[in-house]
Amino acid sequence: MMVGFWRESLGSFVNNRWLVFVAAMWLQSCAGIGYLFGSISPVIKSSLSYNQRQVARLGVAKDLGDSVGFLAGSLCEVLPLWAALLVGAIQNLVGYGWVWLVVTGKVPTLPLWAMCILIFVGTNGETYFNTVALVSCVQNFPKSRGPVVGILKGFAGLGGAILTQIYAVIHSPDHASLIFMVAVGPAMVVIALMFLVRPVKGHKQVRPTDGVCFTYIYSVCILLAAYLMGVMLVEDLVDLNHTVITVFTVILFILLLIPIVIPVSLSFWIDPRPPEEEALLPEPQKQEPGGLQRESSELIFSELEDEKPKEVDLLPASERQKRIAQLQARLFQAAADGAVRVKRRRGPHRGEDFTLMQALIKADFWLMFFSLLLGSGSGLTVIDNLGQMSQSLGYDNTHIFVSMISIWNFLGRIGGGYFSELIVRDYAYPRPVAMAVAQFIMAIGHIFFAMGWPGAMYIGTLLIGLGYGAHWAIVPAAASELFGLKKFGALYNFLTLANPAGSLVFSGLIASSIYDREAEKQAHQHHYQQQNWGSIFSGMFGVDEPLKCEGAVCFFLTSVIMSGFCIIAVVLSMILVYRTKIVYAHLYGKSSSTRLT
Repeated sequence: MMVGFWRESLGSFVNNRWLVFVAAMWLQSCAGIGYLFGSISPVIKSSLSYNQRQVARLGVAKDLGDSVGFLAGSLCEVLPLWAALLVGAIQNLVGYGWVWLVVTGKVPTLPLWAMCILIFVGTNGETYFNTVALVSCVQNFPKSRGPVVGILKGFAGLGGAILTQIYAVIHSPDHASLIFMVAVGPAMVVIALMFLVRPVKGHKQVRPTDGVCFTYIYSVCILLAAYLMGVMLVEDLVDLNHTVITVFTVILFILLLIPIVIPVSLSFWIDPRPPEEEALLPEPQKQEPGGLQRESSELIFSELEDEKPKEVDLLPASERQKRIAQLQARLFQAAADGAVRVKRRRGPHRGEDFTLMQALIKADFWLMFFSLLLGSGSGLTVIDNLGQMSQSLGYDNTHIFVSMISIWNFLGRIGGGYFSELIVRDYAYPRPVAMAVAQFIMAIGHIFFAMGWPGAMYIGTLLIGLGYGAHWAIVPAAASELFGLKKFGALYNFLTLANPAGSLVFSGLIASSIYDREAEKQAHQHHYQQQNWGSIFSGMFGVDEPLKCEGAVCFFLTSVIMSGFCIIAVVLSMILVYRTKIVYAHLYGKSSSTRLT
């Protein structure tokens, strides 16, 4: 009897959707290796004698690898998900493994373009981890997509901090060992989990325990972020011995393992049930009341934009909704009487399903794209140059800031999604207003970096991390609301191209050029102040050390420019808010809610 119970419970555990979700969380912890570029770039720069402009090229290659997920999405449709994960692990291992061999001198030095390809290939492995984790968990939790996607993307944001803490334990005088860890660590985790992260049969119904389980996971996420922040600050302010750092890391692993309690308890103690029986549970399939009326409502909404007087948009919110409701009622009655023929335009309206080509000819789509390009592009510039920024201000331990911005990025994603949802649900106000707030916060953060005040690195990292993370919780939701869910994958993948595009312009052209110019000025001043035989001989024998800039001046102009771009992004977001008020009033307004229910 007991043997049968344990066999049945074990089968339920292996096929439990919560086990898949927890494994996907662990998998996503390895999908944030791109955020470690700020830590590994100084090692690459010093080992290969690169200038800042060349390092910026590598950063752009990293951003492209992190953003171009078309191949991963296509392979996930034709290959088993475990095979797609294996492809991503191989890319990660080969790309960063070869970079490590070059940096340590074990293989011949490669030209810059080849290093860019290796960085691209290695970072592109992340897209496979992201795609498989999201596809599996969204299919397993079709009624809870919001919490699932938010938590998984949050763990991807925490990945840099987690890997940095693990590196602190195995820290060696050879800083290139961090690159080795980035190459080998994620590949090992993926191989261990690749047969667990997949859609499972059954277990797709909403269960009474789901709310408690998600609350528990959220609590663990917040606790994990707070713990990592505390540990990083202590390690930065206090000189700890290796034993204490090891204890901190063991506690970190315990926190990461705690979520396994959910599938274990559900499978062995709380209503254990085999997947075959679970699959037979009745799932409500009733059609939404008013489904036909909803379709008619969408048609009337399309017609409404033609019939609505322009002065209606200038009225107060309550009066505007009242006038719109009256106009809709007249259109419904006229359509019922046959007096008017309700028809669609040639293309969809905002709030309906768009294809990518249809969205590309809409001003709203490009407002969102360029606002994202300016906002997230400036944030990514900080992330890519965080190592050089902290070094220029006299900080020796650059890893602390990489870890901090990873944590703030995580909290920005969680907070951005939560607060933007409050805005649209409670006030029926356009979600892009939350993006404008995030961009204004980033503008202030760039000013702190520009001034270089004592402690400015900590405050700037906080503000930039929160604002940058919020973008990636707000933009996907806003895009789905304005342009529909039918072709959401193509729309979202196109919008993510704003990230590397912004990094190419801001980091690859602006930041690197200004840094190298300031470094050359300091090098010339140093040369004139200390003209001696040693410097002459070093010039004769071709000793060419990489340019290095010191002081707040290195990134002052860059940060001011980035702050200005964020202000422009705020303006673009507010224009989008103004243009989409009627859409959100229709989607979330009380009148539409009453009508559709």
